[in-house]
Amino acid sequence: MDWVDALILGLVQGITEFLPVSSTGHLVLVHELLNIEGSGALAYDAVLHFATTAAVMIYFRADIWNLIQVFLRKLGRLPVNEKDITLLYALVIGTAPAVILGLLLEDYVSTNLRTPLFVAGALLCASIFFLYAEWKFYLQPMQGELTVKKGLMVGLYQALALIPGMSRSGATIAGGMLLGMSRYEASRFSFLLAIPITLGVGIKMSIDLLKEGASVDWMMVAIGASSAFITALLVIHFFLAFIRKYTLWPFVWYGVILASMVGYVALFT
Repeated sequence: MDWVDALILGLVQGITEFLPVSSTGHLVLVHELLNIEGSGALAYDAVLHFATTAAVMIYFRADIWNLIQVFLRKLGRLPVNEKDITLLYALVIGTAPAVILGLLLEDYVSTNLRTPLFVAGALLCASIFFLYAEWKFYLQPMQGELTVKKGLMVGLYQALALIPGMSRSGATIAGGMLLGMSRYEASRFSFLLAIPITLGVGIKMSIDLLKEGASVDWMMVAIGASSAFITALLVIHFFLAFIRKYTLWPFVWYGVILASMVGYVALFT
C-alpha cells in the first residue's frame, strides 16, 4: 500500500461514514479495487474509525460536554433538564442492540458477507428502505419528540449496519423518520449514536491487529487518518445543512446506481 492508496481509503471513509451510503460497503469495494488485504488493511480500517469518531466528537463537543454534565448532575441527584436526560438515556439504550448483535454476528458477517455482490444487494435494499421512509414521512410528517423508546428503536435500526452495504447513518436516519422525528433531529441523533459504535469498532480492530502482531507502515496510516478526519468534519457540516432543506432522494438514486454498477461487475467480469 502506498500513500495514494492510504489517501483514497481515508477520503472514502471520511466521506461515507456519515452519509447514508455505507462506509463499510465502500471500503469493501475499495479494498477489492486496490487489492488491499491482511493486517495492513485491518490497521487502516481501525485507525480510520478512530479518525471519524474524533471528527464527530469535535463537531458535537458542546452536546457531548452537556451530556457529561447531565450525567454527573444525575449522579449527584441534582436537577436536570428533561430533554437532556432523555437524550442521554436514549443514546445509552440505543447503543445496546448494535453492540449485542455485533458481538454475536461479527465473525459470521466478516467471513461470509463482505463480498462485492452481497454489498450490491444490500445497497439496493438500503435504497428501497430510504425510499419507504421518505414516502411514510411525506404521508405523516414529524410527530412528537425523542423518547427513550424511540432511542431503542433507532438502535435496532442501527444494528442493520452490521450488513455490509447497509449504511449505519442511513438506517438510523430513515428509522428516526419512520418514528416521527424530523430529518434534522434524526440526523443529529444518528451522529451522536455513532460515537460509541465507531469508537468500539476502532478499539476491536486495534485489538485484532495487536493479536496478529504484524508490522504496519504507520506513516501511511497517518496519511489515511488525517484525510478521513478532515473530510469527515466537512461532510458532517455539509450533511446537516443539506438535510434541513432536502430529502434522502439523492442518496436513494446513488445507492441504486452504485448497486447496479457493482452487481454488473461482480456478475459479468
